[in-house]
Amino acid sequence: MKPNYVQKVTNWGNFPVVEKEMRFNDSVSKIKDFVQERNEVIARGNGRCYGDASLGEHIFSTKRLNKFIAFDRLNGIIECESGVLLSEVLEVAVAQGFFLYVTPGTKYVSVGGAIASDVHGKNHHAEGCFSECVIEFNLIDENSQVITCSREENPDKFWATVGGMGLTGIIISAKFRLKNIETSYIRQESIKAENLHEIFRLFDESEDWTYNVAWIDCFQKGKNLGRSILMRGEHALKAELQVDLQKKPLKLKEKFKPAVPFYLPGFVLNSFTIKVFNFLYFHKQKKKQLNNFVNYETFFYPLDAINEWNKIYGKKGFIQYQMVIPKQNGKEGMKQILEAIAKSGNGSFLAVLKLFGKNNAQAYNSFPMEGYTLALDFKVNKGLKKLVDQLDTIVETFGGRIYLTKDSMSRSSLTDYLKNVDSSKFVSLQHKRIVNNN
Repeated sequence: MKPNYVQKVTNWGNFPVVEKEMRFNDSVSKIKDFVQERNEVIARGNGRCYGDASLGEHIFSTKRLNKFIAFDRLNGIIECESGVLLSEVLEVAVAQGFFLYVTPGTKYVSVGGAIASDVHGKNHHAEGCFSECVIEFNLIDENSQVITCSREENPDKFWATVGGMGLTGIIISAKFRLKNIETSYIRQESIKAENLHEIFRLFDESEDWTYNVAWIDCFQKGKNLGRSILMRGEHALKAELQVDLQKKPLKLKEKFKPAVPFYLPGFVLNSFTIKVFNFLYFHKQKKKQLNNFVNYETFFYPLDAINEWNKIYGKKGFIQYQMVIPKQNGKEGMKQILEAIAKSGNGSFLAVLKLFGKNNAQAYNSFPMEGYTLALDFKVNKGLKKLVDQLDTIVETFGGRIYLTKDSMSRSSLTDYLKNVDSSKFVSLQHKRIVNNN
């Protein structure tokens, strides 16, 4: 008989699946005991990362650390426990005229996870990573002591923890700033690009916009390689909205959210169906450029509109492969990556291209570097590891690296860039894999 606290655990990609100890608690003293009594511990938030991040021999889930502590509505400062989700922050903040400074592509990640991954969004070139708005957090360290970390207090631990993937301790609460908004809408421009050369030109021309992101058709070849749609946006002002929306500018209309009811058979998602989807997605926009207003959920979290969308990839699951290549090598690097993907037949149902700006040098464990980043979803199959090895070689050749929050297959030379993390107590399966590959 297995102990009742040993269970199957996996992250959003449903790969890999492991059987490990996982505990839940909202008592700081119990969490301290959990850390004290085990040789290896890792924290886990809402499990919306990919790959083997936040998985380990002994997992502490922060889901019950889900309470708000304070909200300074005058200055836009939130203090909450680490298991609070960004979606819950938005529910409280948007109605008061505030928004997240930085948000990833899903709002269902925990505040602690956002700090541990130092998440980035569509505005990295303009506003950096999540750590830019973090004031302080409380951390249970390797000695089972609660310490406060900020730029002034325990700064070494603060900067090691930001982007440190949970290897410095368990974050139990945090305080961070929000940004002011007048409405819950985004003024969006969508521009079609016929190839990689055009989309890179559009990114260069759009650096003054706060938010930039491009969907890219990874199956195109030749003169259409890199065919894409750039979406750039700004928070809409109340005066810009049509009259009926000005009445309640911070309120979102409730929408029905469909759910994927079961894991789809493996044959449903294949190169043919992905090509069809890409064709329809590119051509649904009839004009070269489309200007409109969309609510923030549509702009920032399009996939959150479908509950359990990860089941589309079937029971074997999928990986997300995200890399960054320095800006000076970006065009040639992305060209070779897209050519390798098109040749392999392992098309990505979702391919997202973004431009990173210069990263905060103090946040040395953060993934971004100035350059271009591409995120790709691949269904797990027999030939996938070969493709990942090919992509790794290209990324390494051009001086890039892989996003640890999404990694489960890449070589250690692209992933072992964390510094000043204490691996004697807080250890993940991902970290073990990387160390063992060295």
